[in-house]
Amino acid sequence: MKSRKKKSLIKRPGIAPLSGGFMIMSIIGFLISAYLVYDADKTWGLSFCLIFTLMFVASLISMTYAPVSEYSYFRKK
Repeated sequence: MKSRKKKSLIKRPGIAPLSGGFMIMSIIGFLISAYLVYDADKTWGLSFCLIFTLMFVASLISMTYAPVSEYSYFRKK
């Protein structure tokens, strides 16, 4: 008998390539939240810092695992 591979019930989603502007906005947003918003209201400041930190982590994951486009400078030839 042939052994069959079990199909995974959970499909791994594709990782979208994010732009460099997304990373820059996450850094700038975090800094503004940490210095300006946190001083005004600690709850909102922490919330915005958390959101912008998650955006930064998403951009790092995108840089590491996203597929390389055919027009990229770093693609293998």
